[in-house]
Amino acid sequence: MSEEIVFDCLHAEIVNYCLNNSKDQNDLGTLEYIGFTTGYRLIERLTRDVGRFKDELETMKFICTDFWTLIYKKQVDNLRTNNYGMYVVQDKAFRFLTRISPGSKQLEQAPKFVAFTCGLVRGALSNLGINSTVTAEVQTIPACRFHIEVNRAK
Repeated sequence: MSEEIVFDCLHAEIVNYCLNNSKDQNDLGTLEYIGFTTGYRLIERLTRDVGRFKDELETMKFICTDFWTLIYKKQVDNLRTNNYGMYVVQDKAFRFLTRISPGSKQLEQAPKFVAFTCGLVRGALSNLGINSTVTAEVQTIPACRFHIEVNRAK
């Protein structure tokens, strides 16, 4: 329990630091980059003793179960795909949004709290050989949807 509080506080301070030291208060690139490098390193440790994944879907399932559980202490609520490289990961009680009260003003601030996780997922997938674009959608707090689009070489 105590490590969860430390992680939440660390995340809040990273968000605060990145946005206060940026010229543009809406620039979430630094947060996403910190998440990317963290995810890239974390997945390396997590998959050290795991065999290679047979396909993209198996990799995504691993991200939604083992990886998500390592970080957020729960699995995602839903994973959907169109089988053409587009995945939607839904978390109905996203950890970084659960302590925010619902409202339109707070909804505007939500991207600040999900940018790190977008980078985290993108970094993990990158290390596993999947080049992707990860975006987040928050329609109601604390639910969040992460859209993962796999960038395939043409």
